[in-house]
Order: sequence, then structure tokens, then C-alpha cells
Amino acid sequence: MTPAAHIDLGSLGLDRGGHLLVKRALRTIAVGDTLQVCGHAPELSLHLRGWCRAQGHGLKFQDDGTALVQRSAAEVGRWRGAQRAGHTAPEGEGAVVDHPPSTWGLAARGAKVEAGCPPFRFALADKDSLWADEAVTLYAQAVAAQWDPATAIDWDAPFSLPDEVEDAVVQVMTYLIENETAALLVPARFLAQLHPHFREVMQVLAIQAADEARHIEVFTRRARLRRDELGLSTAGGQLSLQTLVDEPDFAVATFLLSVLGEGSFLSLLWFLHEHAPDPVTRAVAKLSAQDEARHVAFGLAHLRRSITVDPGLLDRLAASVHRRHDALRHTAGLNEEVFDALILLAAGSWDPKAIASGWSAVRQLEADMDEGRRRRLHRLGFSDDDAEALSQLHTKNFM
Repeated sequence: MTPAAHIDLGSLGLDRGGHLLVKRALRTIAVGDTLQVCGHAPELSLHLRGWCRAQGHGLKFQDDGTALVQRSAAEVGRWRGAQRAGHTAPEGEGAVVDHPPSTWGLAARGAKVEAGCPPFRFALADKDSLWADEAVTLYAQAVAAQWDPATAIDWDAPFSLPDEVEDAVVQVMTYLIENETAALLVPARFLAQLHPHFREVMQVLAIQAADEARHIEVFTRRARLRRDELGLSTAGGQLSLQTLVDEPDFAVATFLLSVLGEGSFLSLLWFLHEHAPDPVTRAVAKLSAQDEARHVAFGLAHLRRSITVDPGLLDRLAASVHRRHDALRHTAGLNEEVFDALILLAAGSWDPKAIASGWSAVRQLEADMDEGRRRRLHRLGFSDDDAEALSQLHTKNFM
């Protein structure tokens, strides 16, 4: 039999990488043709026998000890029935499909997936229920805007506050910590259910969770900057957040958290930035607000697309607000200590006129939150009347 190709491995054995050269040479010949393999590594013949058996290739030895490897169809057949994870796109990678099969599993989009891969149980595997065209841009913005708490905030900035003002800051920070913990858990829970084919959405949720982890860090660090203990956490506040953490529907959870809750928190963070009694609190509020704006933007983008595909989603979202309101109707709403702390921070002193001004500022904050919620609800497609009614039903705990 005349070999179709020849390779001399010299002293290189298959146990030291020689198999790469054999595989490369086999790819140059047709199935059924033979490759002549020469070499003087001590265990070459033994290793070649084992390798060919594992790969499905034929093997014969000539009288002089030279090996003839016959390329088998088994190697080619291994990829018979394989699928490309995503339709071929002009840019050369797999395009996003509407319903990626579970057997694509963790394969990179665009990869060739061998038949027989195990199915993965991803609950979120429908493009219409989770996609947002803006995800690519929002992820790029988020990556570019990442900040290091150790260097972005001057923790050693000099300031001195009256004890009661410092206590007010600590109480507000304590409140922010537990709310941001909920805002971390919600995307993290759905992240684990998301088909990796939709990697842009997966990346957005991952960096959103990372943002919240950083917010928890800086709020905790500010709270403990002058105090050894944190403030109070109420049962009503915990129950309000529990309704977010327990929500099983991705679209509804995104709506309640990002559009209504984090949207309201944007107003709160900018309020704190404006009325911060010290430079550290001001910096913490500003940096966190910039992150939260992206979270709200993704929520709106995702829901706008979902509603376009399924207009009935609007009714489901409205029902979720009513359902949450009913579940929380017996709770007191915003922690009284938090409300009082916000008044004091806005007042800046205990002067009666200043307190009156602080009280008005907090009421204006609530009005700004309401106006922002109505605006976002209107962008999703709710009428002005429905937006007004749903905004009024939103939890008094802000988040």
C-alpha cells in the first residue's frame, strides 16, 4: 500500500506532543488513505497503537518497523449530526436564535456542538422573554464605568458631624444595605436560570450583581466609618423586600425591582448626594446612582421589547403591582427612623425652620419618585391614568 503522506517524528514521542503532528498530517489525506509515520522514540510503536485504537484509525507496521496509519471515518463521524450554536452571522459568529436547545448547554455561541451533549435545564431559554437589544451597549458602558471603592472614594476626607447627624447617616446606610442586598439577589437568582446562548443578557445581570455587591461594601464602610454598630431593620421593610426576592417571573421581577424599585432609588441616591452632610456620603451616593441608572435602563429595554412581542404582559405587570400592594397593605411602609433621618439630613440642623425645610424636601423626594415612576410606566405603554394609579400603589418602602 502506497502511503498518501509521510511524517518523521524523529525522537519526539506521542507522550510528548507527537500526536499533534500525526493528527495534523492525517487531516491532509482522505479517509481510507494511509500516513507513514517514522521515528525512533523508544515507546513510539506502543503509544501509536493505543492512540490509533482510541481515535478509531487503522494501524499496520511494515517489516522495517515503519507505521502505516489509515485514516478512519470514525474521526469524521464523531461530528456527524453536530450543530452550530447559532445561525452563521455576517460577522462570522453564531447569531442569536429564538429558542436555543438545551443540548447547546454551556457551548459558546457560534461553536460547533457535538451530538449527544447532555441537556441543561435552563428555565430562561426564550429570547422573547429576556432579550434586550441594548444589552451589548449597556454591558460595555458598565465595564467602562466600574470603580474601585478603595480609590474612587476618599475615605480619609476630613469631616466632623454632630452625633445625631452621624446616627442619621448610619440609619440611612443600614437601610440602603438591606435594599441593595435584595437588588443583588434578584438578578443573581435569574442569572443561574439563563441559557448562556444569551450571553449579553447574562453579562449584564452578572455585572449588575457585581455593582450591588460594591454598593453593599461602600454603604457598610460608610456606616462603620464613625460607628461600631449599624442601625435598625424593620419587619415591614424585610417583608417588602421578600416580595421581590420570592418573585418567580423574570419579567415581573425586573419590573418591580428595576423599573419601580431601583427607579425610585435613583431619586433617593441623588437626594442623598444633594443633602449629604459629608464628602464621603456624597461620593458614595453619586457613584451608586450612576450604576443604578444602567440597571433601570436595562429593565426598561428588556420590558419594552417583551411587551412589543406580548402586549398582554402589560396586564401581568399591572396585576403584580396590585398583588404586591395587597401583600403589604398591613405594613407600615418606610422605616420611621429612615424617614426621620432623611428629614434631618435635608434640614442640616435642629432649627425649627430647617426641620420644616427638611420635611418639605423629603416630601418633594416622594413626589419626584412618583413622577419618575409614572414616566417610566408611560414609556412601557401604560396610559397616564394607569401609570398614576400603579405608581400610587408602589410600596412606601421605596424599593
